[in-house]
Amino acid sequence: MAVCAALAPLSALVSSGAQAQGIPQTQFESEAGGRNFPIGTLRGRFMVTNPPEIQLDGQPERFAPGGRIRSAQNMLVMPAAVVGQNLLVNYTRDPAGLVSQVWVLTPAEANAERASAERPMFNFWPFASSDGRPRDDGKTPFDQLPKYGE
Repeated sequence: MAVCAALAPLSALVSSGAQAQGIPQTQFESEAGGRNFPIGTLRGRFMVTNPPEIQLDGQPERFAPGGRIRSAQNMLVMPAAVVGQNLLVNYTRDPAGLVSQVWVLTPAEANAERASAERPMFNFWPFASSDGRPRDDGKTPFDQLPKYGE
């Protein structure tokens, strides 16, 4: 019994450390009167055309299975409820490149600075064509191709 009582505070410290690792990093837009969004969140114009088909900044995209749309009041919104509405949003992508999280912005959040996806989502910018799609002529030597993160 005494051993269990002595180990209880130690287990609380270990479990709280594990929980801290799961906390997502955020960009604190709440200081400007908004919500906290994950780091890497982008801004754009979002419109649901025919779920899961969407438009992001006028370009056709797909909404991820299980993706979520949150209203300005932070309530879940079904994609069918906003079909045809052109909304200013913050959004994130899943590892497959599909739009997975969308937050409809309040006026205060819309005034906060946020990066937009002006460049394509791929990591080889020099090989992006003028329309934003990746290209490669097939003649570039391997050692001259861009490295990950360039």
